[in-house]
Amino acid sequence: MPPPADIVKVAIEWPGANAQLIEMDQKRPLSSIIREVCDGWSLSGSEQFALRYADGPQLYITEQSRGEIKNGTILRLAISPGRAARQLLERIQSHGIDARLEALKELAKLSADPTFATEFINMEGIGTLARLVESGTHFGEMLAFTLTAFLELMDHGIVSWDLISLSFIKQIAGYVNQPMVDVSILQRSLAILESMVLNSHNLYHRVAQEITVGQLIGHLSNQEIQTYAIALINALFLKAPEDRRQEEYTNPLEQHLTEMASTLAQKHLRSIILNHVIRGNRPIKAEMAHQLYVLQVLTFNLLEERMMTKMDPNDQAQRDIIFELRRIAFDGEIDPTGTEKRKAMYTKDYKMLGFTNHVNPAMDFTQTPPGMLALDNMLYLAKVHQDTYIRIVLENSSREDKHECPFGRCAIELTRMLCEILQVGELPNEGCNDYHPMFFTHDRAWEEFFCVCIQLLNKTWKEMRATAEDFNKVMQVVREQITRALAMKPSSLDQLKNKLRGLNYSEILRLRQSERMSQDDFQSPPIIELRERIQPEILELIKQQRLNRLCEGSCFRKLGNRRRQEKFWFCRLSLNHKVLHYGDLDESPQGEVPFELLSDKIPVSDIKSVVTGKDCPHMKEKSALKQNKEVLELAFSVLYDPDETLNFVAPNKYEYCIWTDGLCALLGREMGSDLTRSDLDTLISMEMKLRLLDLENITIPEAPPPVPKEPSSYNFTYNYS
Repeated sequence: MPPPADIVKVAIEWPGANAQLIEMDQKRPLSSIIREVCDGWSLSGSEQFALRYADGPQLYITEQSRGEIKNGTILRLAISPGRAARQLLERIQSHGIDARLEALKELAKLSADPTFATEFINMEGIGTLARLVESGTHFGEMLAFTLTAFLELMDHGIVSWDLISLSFIKQIAGYVNQPMVDVSILQRSLAILESMVLNSHNLYHRVAQEITVGQLIGHLSNQEIQTYAIALINALFLKAPEDRRQEEYTNPLEQHLTEMASTLAQKHLRSIILNHVIRGNRPIKAEMAHQLYVLQVLTFNLLEERMMTKMDPNDQAQRDIIFELRRIAFDGEIDPTGTEKRKAMYTKDYKMLGFTNHVNPAMDFTQTPPGMLALDNMLYLAKVHQDTYIRIVLENSSREDKHECPFGRCAIELTRMLCEILQVGELPNEGCNDYHPMFFTHDRAWEEFFCVCIQLLNKTWKEMRATAEDFNKVMQVVREQITRALAMKPSSLDQLKNKLRGLNYSEILRLRQSERMSQDDFQSPPIIELRERIQPEILELIKQQRLNRLCEGSCFRKLGNRRRQEKFWFCRLSLNHKVLHYGDLDESPQGEVPFELLSDKIPVSDIKSVVTGKDCPHMKEKSALKQNKEVLELAFSVLYDPDETLNFVAPNKYEYCIWTDGLCALLGREMGSDLTRSDLDTLISMEMKLRLLDLENITIPEAPPPVPKEPSSYNFTYNYS
């Protein structure tokens, strides 16, 4: 007979004594259980003790968290969090250096525990740590442990960052600006400054006065602190006031720049990131990839203001840009003297430039997006790649067979398309690592990207022999060409050109046809029957593959309020498919994690259901946040008896599909992910083609000589297995 649901069997350790094996009644007060345990070892003053986990983060157990205790858990009797906080506070203020160092080391570890942190903060512990830092008397390990404890305590959100003093900020900034500082101190100092910027508008201004981008760039050559430095640059970038991030130059014919973009260019941030990070001698880890993605998004978001700015048809300075486009394209043509003749000539030229409104082309830029950003792109092409610009315009303006490609209309629509593809104006998604190395290879990567794509559009237009009626079809093909090329992650703009060269219109048609064949093969009744016969076999193969992947296991990242210090946990299915094993890890593993290292487990028989997305308990509060949209799409939870949940956020869409399908297969339910449907269609199509190919290659033997009065007969059996 199984034990009651409120009873969990645990082992409790105490140094120098044999462990106690008890049945913990979850209905009894925790203080009563602790008193009973203390009596078992003849310890007085049970109110001075508490229970902690013996493995993993070794968190204190409270009335709120005790429900997470599982059968077979090993606990440890320890001094209470209040008593521990008081003792550590006394020891870190002692005169003995060794005693103070040991106390700070222990404090750095305990500060991650929210129960201990609350007690320590209530005793003015954060103020004590801040004064130790401000005194400037701590160095080396002692300072590193002090900063670690301070950061862990602040990250619980119990105390406002606005309470931090200016002298503390100056001291932390001083560590970042000093040439010879221990790596561990630099890491923690950068992390503290990042948290200040992200959590307080007032502290942003103070930090920005103490730290410059140029000072942070100097740290990018050190691989141990690169991620922390870029994270702080991103934080400063993200929280910068709008007037500092977006400030146009007064000359309308100059390319649109921003103060932030100009500063970053002057400090050679892009080239240093390219040479020391992207092309460095170490593989880029997930956190660095995320920070590069964030920097890429924030850089492109500088374009948002121009993208959402309509052109004023009455603004002469803006109209001068259109005049400049005309002048560059048709340079050398003498303007007629009469006003009417000049107006007629301009109208003809604007039509040749491919504008929709030939009389007043300024009206073409009144729709947002792309607004004035399209005009900026066109002017960049005309000035920097003048030969290409003139060739595209004249090549199409001289045609009379209705196959001309309208440059103006195409450039405007292409700009809108590129903004959609690169999500200009969107906030970075937490957990996304989708950065493109090629955008770090050029100071004007956006404009150069446009120049490559407008040439692609012109080439594809000619390959399709398109007319004005085919405009939308051409744009669809161009979008497909660009998205397919970006998915290949070209490392430079030249490599992008090569990828696009291989994705010509004929290749796109071939790929479409191939994919269409995979999705809906022949529809004749025999083929449909064969497909139905094959499908159960293929589904079983997919099911076994999913379960095998669950047995191998996967690493998941714990989502917290601070990405730079990643915490991981690993989950895998037992080989007999009866138990889910999981546990915390200090770092992302290389390969499988042995079952012995995974301290927690859930019997599959206890699992009631699997929920995804906004139905997950850990997503109910976050689903409304824009930046958590991608996290929401990767979230799933296992619900198991009695009323417990195991919450996941998959590292990518593939792992999400593998795990949700595998768990459904484990519970005997239908696997319904996009990956399963795609795999099913692909494998069925492959199997059908192989079997049909075998049928086509069968050689039927010649009939033997006829036997009198007996018809010749042959039995032919084709094995479908």
